[in-house]
Amino acid sequence: MPRGRRGGRVSALEGCREEEAPPAADAVPSVLWASGQQPESAAELILLRGIFEIRRDSCDVVLSERALRWQPIQPERPTGDSKYNFLHKEEFIELKDIFSVKLKRRYSVKQQRSGTLLGITLFICLKKEQNKLKDSTLDLINLSEDHCDVWFRQFKKILAGSTNVLAHSLHGISHVVTATLHIIMGHVQPVDVCTFSTTGKFLRFGFSAMFGFGGRALALAEKHRWMSPNQRMDFAVIKALAKLKPEECEISFLPFNDPQDIEERRAQGSLKSDCNDQWQMIQGQFLNVSIMAIPCLCSVAPRGLAPNTRLNDGSMALIISRNTSRPEFIKHLKRYASVKNQFNFPFVETYTVEEVKVHPRSNSSGHNPEEEDGPHETATGSSFPWNVDGDLMEVASEVHVRVHPRLINLYGKSMEETNASKVTCSCL
Repeated sequence: MPRGRRGGRVSALEGCREEEAPPAADAVPSVLWASGQQPESAAELILLRGIFEIRRDSCDVVLSERALRWQPIQPERPTGDSKYNFLHKEEFIELKDIFSVKLKRRYSVKQQRSGTLLGITLFICLKKEQNKLKDSTLDLINLSEDHCDVWFRQFKKILAGSTNVLAHSLHGISHVVTATLHIIMGHVQPVDVCTFSTTGKFLRFGFSAMFGFGGRALALAEKHRWMSPNQRMDFAVIKALAKLKPEECEISFLPFNDPQDIEERRAQGSLKSDCNDQWQMIQGQFLNVSIMAIPCLCSVAPRGLAPNTRLNDGSMALIISRNTSRPEFIKHLKRYASVKNQFNFPFVETYTVEEVKVHPRSNSSGHNPEEEDGPHETATGSSFPWNVDGDLMEVASEVHVRVHPRLINLYGKSMEETNASKVTCSCL
């Protein structure tokens, strides 16, 4: 695996000339950036800019929304010698090809703590042949702790994934400038928050959750983190669809009662004293169960995963997909990327609720260690994967989800109307 070589210390200055020297012999394979089809850079937002040593050259490095670009810094000749005034092709790596990042340190035998910081190492995934991948590395050398920390945190944020349903639901897009403008203009939006608990034990806060297909697909993606975020999610969705199977569940829920509607009925004398305590229960085989307190707008669902849900009305959307054929379920998934009603299928049921309890029947599906998408073994039996705001949560028993109206205030505004442009998922 080729690696760059360390040289002298590089300062963290900005605003230097952007020129490039010929590639060194120990460079990362030129297939990374030799293609003439470079990512568009004119309209991209620049996230960071600084100086790193790359393959013994001091380089002006620019991190944008889609790519990492760099050019060696060439000293200017006071005599204006023309032979030094040559232009070179810019080198770059697309961010979708980076699957991991680590701080590069020098360790000694007797050292117990982290060694001297050398810089940052990027792990890159390349297409070797049509259906084969290989990995490589690129070292960004800089001895400044603060400088490397800023870049490292930005890379980790990018590699964490592209799904930020809260930012999309608040701003219509996951974009730093848009969020900053909301802060400057003082747009404050109260937002409902859910609590997740099991057998009286608090698990976490969240805004959305998926059990079944959504949880299994995320569990598969987490086992292939060497891929880029988009690649591993496409791979996980396809594999989860190939091994599509339902979960035997019992679902209890408390229907949502609009406070305004309750006041009106109370004034008319038609409100039953026990209307808030009428839990309902359904059971059977379900391919997917979604519980969402916000619309969950994202790039593959421009109308939202739960388009009829609001940010602060004290309700959650319970969306249930009962067992059906694979082609029908795929049609349901594809509808999320269009303006058509994704719930207009006989096997899909929707409810507006205040609380939900999902109780999986672990003896129905069992656990096969050979199956990557099956439940995971724990000390107490099989656990089931949940997708909570894009994070994997594994629970072996019943999960109780409860909404807390307007629990937090965030900068932003509710997106009642979204762009109706058709966005498709490349894996379907």
